[in-house]
Amino acid sequence: QVRLVESGGGLVHTGGSLGLSCAASGSIFSIYAMGWYRQAPGKQRELVARITSGGSTNYADSVKGRFTISRDNAKNTVYLQMNSLKPEDTAVYYCNAMLATMGTSTEYSYWGQGTLVTVSS
Repeated sequence: QVRLVESGGGLVHTGGSLGLSCAASGSIFSIYAMGWYRQAPGKQRELVARITSGGSTNYADSVKGRFTISRDNAKNTVYLQMNSLKPEDTAVYYCNAMLATMGTSTEYSYWGQGTLVTVSS
């Protein structure tokens, strides 16, 4: 059983900052990548940022220069620091992990429950 537990999020004014964190727990053998996706009302879920176990990162163009993803491999935790927030960043943010559980080398995708980020104008 694998759990991804997110924390952070909430309401912030335009230009403000928020931080998200997501901790993976359970029978984890290895985590290849962790990341954040978001889904705004009426829109598809989209990648925000992703980081591999080696530290390689990629970001959506819309958040480059404003958001920073980081990871603590020892704690199986990923962080997202969001600065200069805009109303269009308003969405439910989901944590994702590509990981293999104990007893297997096959990686699967796991999701957190989501946390709401609201940016008021």
